[in-house]
Amino acid sequence: MIKVKNISKTYQIGSVGVQALRGVSLNIEAGEFVAIMGPSGSGKSTLLHILGLLDRPDSGSYTFNNKEVSRYSDDELAMLRNKTAGFIFQQFHLLARLTALGNAELPLIYAGRRHLKERALEKLKEVGLESRSLHLPTELSGGEQQRVAIARSLVNDPLILFADEPTGNLDTKNEEEIMALLLKLNKQGKTIVMVTHEKEVAERTKRIIYMRDGKIVTDEKTKSGLAAAQPAGQFTTGSADKESESTVDGAKFGDHFRQALQALVSHKMRSILSMLGILIGVAAVIAMLALGQGAKESIEKSLASLGSNLLMVTPGSHRTMGVAMEAGAVTRFTLQDAEDLAKLSEIKSVSPVIRGRAQVAYSDKNWNTQIQGTGINYPAMHASVPTVGRFFTAEEVQVRQKVALIGATVAKQLFDSANPVGMTIKINRIYFKVIGVLPTKGSTGFMDQDDMVIIPVTTAMYRVLGKEYVNSIDLEVKNAALMDAAQESIKALVIQRHHLSKDKEDSFEIRNMNDIQETVQSTTKTMTMLLGSIAAISLLVGGIGIMNIMLVSVRERVKEIGLRKAIGARSSDILTQFLIEAVVMTVTGGLIGIAVGAGIAFTLSAVASWTTKVTISSVVMATTFSIAVGVGFGIWPARQAAKLDPIEALRYE
Repeated sequence: MIKVKNISKTYQIGSVGVQALRGVSLNIEAGEFVAIMGPSGSGKSTLLHILGLLDRPDSGSYTFNNKEVSRYSDDELAMLRNKTAGFIFQQFHLLARLTALGNAELPLIYAGRRHLKERALEKLKEVGLESRSLHLPTELSGGEQQRVAIARSLVNDPLILFADEPTGNLDTKNEEEIMALLLKLNKQGKTIVMVTHEKEVAERTKRIIYMRDGKIVTDEKTKSGLAAAQPAGQFTTGSADKESESTVDGAKFGDHFRQALQALVSHKMRSILSMLGILIGVAAVIAMLALGQGAKESIEKSLASLGSNLLMVTPGSHRTMGVAMEAGAVTRFTLQDAEDLAKLSEIKSVSPVIRGRAQVAYSDKNWNTQIQGTGINYPAMHASVPTVGRFFTAEEVQVRQKVALIGATVAKQLFDSANPVGMTIKINRIYFKVIGVLPTKGSTGFMDQDDMVIIPVTTAMYRVLGKEYVNSIDLEVKNAALMDAAQESIKALVIQRHHLSKDKEDSFEIRNMNDIQETVQSTTKTMTMLLGSIAAISLLVGGIGIMNIMLVSVRERVKEIGLRKAIGARSSDILTQFLIEAVVMTVTGGLIGIAVGAGIAFTLSAVASWTTKVTISSVVMATTFSIAVGVGFGIWPARQAAKLDPIEALRYE
């Protein structure tokens, strides 16, 4: 079965090299029960580890079933161990979070045979632990734990068992039970190689190899071995060779996921604290983006109320001898200016506007508000079509009719919840009939757009405010492409009508409302990105926390990693499991963070009256980012775990 020739092994301890094996040659036939003995430092454990494919010789050859395996890759050795070898350790190496049955199942996972998990229960039954299968290792005696380890070593029906001091930590009674079990397995055809210090234990085997200073001193058959001696037949391992091993599937993703969950649940507090960093980060991202998106939509709604493709012509503040004069001191606009501007080919509609403040009263209630006189085109230009009632007509403007439309704030202050249409109010002691209610537009900064009364521009000029000039002229351009041409035409017409010289061309302004909208929208977008970026920093901090916790987890579970590799786990299996643990923590924290962030956004909206909006894109982004954090910050600890050498890991203290 096994043939080693002139193998040597040297360990480097600091700058000193310690030669553990010195040109050892050895053959082991199928069906043998071999005991390896020798004083501490003789090299017996090193030889066992090399025979068990847990370690590699520095030189020499190792032939298993006529295949040279000393140069196999780590993953090929892992598959070969899983398929053909079973390990029984002195320290048992049972995973504390798994039951006896769970521990016995482990090799099946890495062999891709999880569907045969009932075999683990059969092996526990064979070692007399069927009734204790659901107990944790801490609930089992030393002898029972060793029997679980034996069941684990047998679950894949290996060709050979390697036992490292299997009775070293047991009392006399349990020692006898374990030896009886091993002898029984040997009689059933199992090949067993065992390291032991106890001569009486070794004498019950078929062959004793005694080592000293890294060499085999004696190699003798015992009485049992002589009695059982028979010609060695041709031994075959079938699927144990290199070619068939390459077809063995690793643990399925579901098994990796289950193992990862068990590891996380076994350290609840640590897992919760790790998730907390991601949770806070994702919640901050969701809340900040919701706040930014809400502010953006609120501003867009307010800007929409200004209308599109609008130009506003207003009197400017002309400077004479370096002194700024009052707005309108040089150029003042009249209704005739509005009529002439409306004739320009680029202009779709015009509305002169005059503004002022006045006291508005109804019954025993009064309110100081903004009075705005406009033309008939105002509602279409400024998205101000009345929600209740109607707008005034051209005839009512011409005859200076005393009709008014009131905003939602004014309606609430004067009429509470009653319908104001048809009611009579007083504006500066002049009676006006309410003919409509303006649509709700909300507040922009310190200005309440619903706190106003709109009346015909002629009525405002000559009956209420006593002005002969308008404050501005609003013009709607036919389409956005004509905005620049329209501004040039307007400028030329105003200069012509008011006979302005070159030094007085600054006495009026043409404001492009589209430019203002774009500037505000760009600023809002920048602020949203800034808020999201600041919140994302906390996600990175959470990711660093995940990485630190995973590194600690790797250090705490070095022996577990060594055990998993000893029973057949490949580097990719270890990498996948630890990576899943990191991703599960980040995704779980991320999902909870989404809920918390949405809750914060809702609270801000309900309590502080801030406009917030949680979007699907922000949820997807936060989830994707949390997964990326899990993979990005989990990959290094996972790789550190995957690179561990099984022997060094099992020896780790």
